[in-house]
Amino acid sequence: MTEVDKPPRTGGWTKLVTARPRLSLFAALVLTVLAVLAGSGVADRMGAGGWEDPDAESTYATKALEREFPDSQPNLLLLVDAGSASVDDPAVAAEAERLTERLAGEEGVTGVGSYWATGAPALRAEDGHEALIAARITGDEKVMGKTLDRLAPSFRGAHGPVEVTIGGPVAVRHEMQTIIQEDLTRAELIALPVTLVLLVMVFGSAVAALLPLGIGIVAILGTNAVLRGLTEFTDVSVFAMNLTTALGLGLAIDYALFIVRRFREELSAGADPSTAVGTTLRTAGRTVLFSALTVAVSLAAMLLFPQYFLRSFAYAGIAVVLLAAAAALILLPAALVLLGERVDSWDLRRLFRRARPAREGTAWARAATLVMRRAPFFALGTTAVLVLLGLPFLGVRFGTADDRQLPSTAESHVVQQHIRDGFPGSPGGGLEVLAEGRASEAQYAAYKERIAELPGVLRVDGPLVNGESAYFTVQPKGEAVDDAAQRLVGELRSTDAPFDTSVTGTAAVLVDSKDAIAEQLPWAAAFIVIVTLLLVFLLTGSVLIPIQAVVLNALSLTAMFGAVVWVFQDGHLSGPLGFTSPGSIETTLPVLMFCVAFGLSMDYGVFLLSRIKEEYDTTGDHNEAVRHGLQRTGGLITAAAVILAVVMVAIGTSRVTNTKMLGLGIALAVVMDAMIVRSLLVPAVMKLTGRATWWAPGPLRRFHGRFGLSEGGEARADRGAGLYRSAAPPRGATSHDVPVDENGDGMADASGGLRAIR
Repeated sequence: MTEVDKPPRTGGWTKLVTARPRLSLFAALVLTVLAVLAGSGVADRMGAGGWEDPDAESTYATKALEREFPDSQPNLLLLVDAGSASVDDPAVAAEAERLTERLAGEEGVTGVGSYWATGAPALRAEDGHEALIAARITGDEKVMGKTLDRLAPSFRGAHGPVEVTIGGPVAVRHEMQTIIQEDLTRAELIALPVTLVLLVMVFGSAVAALLPLGIGIVAILGTNAVLRGLTEFTDVSVFAMNLTTALGLGLAIDYALFIVRRFREELSAGADPSTAVGTTLRTAGRTVLFSALTVAVSLAAMLLFPQYFLRSFAYAGIAVVLLAAAAALILLPAALVLLGERVDSWDLRRLFRRARPAREGTAWARAATLVMRRAPFFALGTTAVLVLLGLPFLGVRFGTADDRQLPSTAESHVVQQHIRDGFPGSPGGGLEVLAEGRASEAQYAAYKERIAELPGVLRVDGPLVNGESAYFTVQPKGEAVDDAAQRLVGELRSTDAPFDTSVTGTAAVLVDSKDAIAEQLPWAAAFIVIVTLLLVFLLTGSVLIPIQAVVLNALSLTAMFGAVVWVFQDGHLSGPLGFTSPGSIETTLPVLMFCVAFGLSMDYGVFLLSRIKEEYDTTGDHNEAVRHGLQRTGGLITAAAVILAVVMVAIGTSRVTNTKMLGLGIALAVVMDAMIVRSLLVPAVMKLTGRATWWAPGPLRRFHGRFGLSEGGEARADRGAGLYRSAAPPRGATSHDVPVDENGDGMADASGGLRAIR
């Protein structure tokens, strides 16, 4: 037997999976049951905030005010509607005063005040028919939610001559958390059956179609258990559960598509199930592992940001990606060994087949040939279209997540909208200035006068003094977070004072959040770029391909960012999509969407590049490798993208605008990447760069030979001296092309690989 005729070496991991498949599945079942128990009730332990920087000046001031002046920051507002009567009507005033006294007597409530008690103009609507009772519910988010659940039923509704509705930040957060949980359940009920139908269409076999769903469910349940554990040590955002569902299903389907297709191909070539699984793990399994690492890297970048909203998505994303990959590389092979040929059972497509299907990937091969024949046209034209679609993002305006994230019928949204439309200034949205240090009444008065003279100030209240601390409340002239209010934050922070000052409030939190993101964004981008370049180099051994991958992936996201601004900021399609545009984009959302969408784009990029690399190493023909790679994976990537887009659109049916934006935006990015960038831009650019695509200097070639990985086989240190499958290297190949190692585990034959959609 010659060196290249030796049978493939079976790794220890493959032996374990194929030798004890029932044990692997039983252990997975036990762990899944434990995950269900461990992850139960996870949503109830999550928060609905997390947009603020914990180390910012505004956060420090907020905590100091809560400590020194616990009544200073109302988070609960009762909107008292007198109907056609005036709020100054004696009967209305008497009932409002009774409600105020009742609220003040409730456990967990402090700082109760009202228009009728203070006469403050900001608490009275300009038409005189509505006024506010303000209070503060104490405790953390979970305690505040429980207190609100206890209070709301007894205060909401009709009370004699008035009607009471409930709003304020605590009501907004609580209602948002409740709606997200309800919407997530509905999204799962939509996504699962639709996904199953699509999988049956792709696989043909109902048995094969159920495998990805099983992998996805295991990944989701496992991630819920991980998040439940994390809530014991840190804050976790309830929004992260949406990403868990989307990536758990989407990536499980991607990985299962890749592995099951390769397994079926090996079976059709005559291999027994155990051998087919071994070959699949050495080829497609290696690509799946690489893909999971690239996605995890993109998501891990969010750990660099201080906001727990972003960090929560990193926790959920990394966990679900790694669990999906682990399930695909452990449980799926075990199931395939047991199923064998029965993986094709219950072929439902036979009911709809009318003719013999065309040869595998014929349409994709023709498309690749056409694109490469007119490569300059497709490269420039596609780039121009993508850039044009992204232009609206140049007009992005950043803001905070407020009540307008909720549907227009949500009670807390209705209350806050009444306040915006009918009350002077911004009740509940003012700025607080904390003063620390000894000061006289004259110094306080002089400082207050300087604040009042600032151009954006409507009114200044205070100071309220407690020992060596005091605070002032500043009402901006416009909305709580508009550009004028943000400028006012800077002016207040630069106003001279004979004591230490710090500013908080909604606009201050926004300013500090934007600064924190701007500070960490270069580091996060550098982390993603550098690690992605390294991973793609290890996969391909090329210097140019990693650069192309990063640039083209980023370019594929332009449509998503342009649509985010055009639709969600500017309000186009707000009617059909059922949301209220706040006129801005929440500051952390573009960062989140970039990390998720970039990772998913790399997922598809790895699938395509690994196949191109395998063919190039086998034939040495650059153009044929690109054509063959698209032929073999074009249908696979498109199917995976469509299914993932369906899952994201299901998430996008949420009634919370941020979740809707996340789901629909990433669905658009995934479709654009698979159908435009992978199908048109990548082959066009690779045609233009030609054989230079695969160049690497000698030291890097040797590094790749020692540490690099590829779908076709194991790397070796003396790659440049490797053996070829044929007696002589293919035309155009060099001495470091098409290696195989001494065990015959080299690059897979070009006739292997994945079959496109039948």
